[in-house]
Amino acid sequence: MKKHLLIFSLTLSACHFITAQDKKLAEECFKKADYKCAEEQYSKLVVSETIQRFQSEYYNFLGTSQRRLGKTAQAFKSYESALRSDAKSVSVYDNLASLHNQKGNRAKALEFINTAIRLEPENADLYLTRSKIYNSSGKKDLAMEDLKHILTFAPDNIFARTGLANLKKNSGDLEGALKDYNQLLAEKPESLLYNGRADVYLKMKKSKEALTDINKAISIDPKFSQSYVTKAAILFDSGKDKEACSNLDKAIATGYEKTLLADYEAKCAKK
Repeated sequence: MKKHLLIFSLTLSACHFITAQDKKLAEECFKKADYKCAEEQYSKLVVSETIQRFQSEYYNFLGTSQRRLGKTAQAFKSYESALRSDAKSVSVYDNLASLHNQKGNRAKALEFINTAIRLEPENADLYLTRSKIYNSSGKKDLAMEDLKHILTFAPDNIFARTGLANLKKNSGDLEGALKDYNQLLAEKPESLLYNGRADVYLKMKKSKEALTDINKAISIDPKFSQSYVTKAAILFDSGKDKEACSNLDKAIATGYEKTLLADYEAKCAKK
């Protein structure tokens, strides 16, 4: 009997070790933006995991890996499987809301994000997502309300503050947006902020200033994929299409969703 128990215990230990190794490899692939590798590893983990909460987490990462690879249909299925494993996973509701918004289904996006907010009413990320959904729906006033609400319980939230600056930018108040970014950069010179101000300068037709800011953003954080997209936009505006397309490749390599760059495909296909 003791011999059987020992064998059973050793088998469990071996299985646990293998799962831990697989999880570590999956996490490393995801961090390196090697989403093909991450997809393969998380596909194994969702099958071998028996604890539903962990299985939901793996399905969530699997869905995001597939999303980054442009596999939208598979991503939807993985996120839905994540919810079946854990119906209270806020991050999954958030991802589903974001993906539905990206595909243009605003009603479904709001349904998922509102469910998440009911579960965690003081989660800033959820209000940021809902603000983007409202903004995509043309409801600028509601988008602004959500961003301002974040600042009532997280006054230093940089994404809410940049979101408000971007609403000004998108409504044509470029001077107001520039003033906001100047203030934010004076407080904290971060990659995200240099990227945002670069976009403001681009819209103000100040290419030199825009390029200076975006190069600064990339030097601070070379893995921030949005900076390469902004730099590509600046280079396209300056007629440097080949260099612009090279930066879009860098954006994808650092995790930017290829499907979001569809507008540039025709330009880069000619290069």
